[in-house]
Amino acid sequence: MLNTTAWNRLRYDLYAPVYDAVAERVFRRARREALGQVHWRPGMRVLVVGAGTGLDLPWLPRNVELHASDLSPAMVRRLARRAEALGRDVDTAVMDAADLDFPDGHFDVVVMHLILAVMPDPARGLAEACRVLADDGQLCVMDKFQADDRPAGLGRRALNLATSAIATDITRQARPLLEAAGFVIEADRPVLMGSLFRALVARKALASSA
Repeated sequence: MLNTTAWNRLRYDLYAPVYDAVAERVFRRARREALGQVHWRPGMRVLVVGAGTGLDLPWLPRNVELHASDLSPAMVRRLARRAEALGRDVDTAVMDAADLDFPDGHFDVVVMHLILAVMPDPARGLAEACRVLADDGQLCVMDKFQADDRPAGLGRRALNLATSAIATDITRQARPLLEAAGFVIEADRPVLMGSLFRALVARKALASSA
């Protein structure tokens, strides 16, 4: 399957000039609804992983400390320009979501929108999100997911060989991924195309059981 970190960096560099035209309007409401499920407080330290060109920025509170990273340098350049145009103070960085250069427990909120279905190894990405989250932190996820109670059939898995190379994996399941990474899901709602795209908020299992 052609879904590697190097390929993703290359293809998103190529997609960067047209990404907004494709994704801005389609996912606008879904982004807003996903971020609206987070319990925001002034002064929170927030990381947007796989931030792309910064399409989440208009829906994030202005009274938080904001960090944003992406694998693609071309995406990060556009992200920085969008932050400047919006008057947002954002610390931007080129970074692999599976290898975050931040200390343990550093963030109050980690946002992962439209990245878990793209990563070669989403389990590693979620493990890193769990690592950099504070014990009482919140994970905000929005992506396309196969139904939790119905693994992908043979036809969908065959189609996925093509879709995962050029766009996105269509076989991943939200609840198994998040729970295996040590999260407890607190909110889960469909936000686009029926129940294909879902917005979830989760906390570390240790925080939920404390």
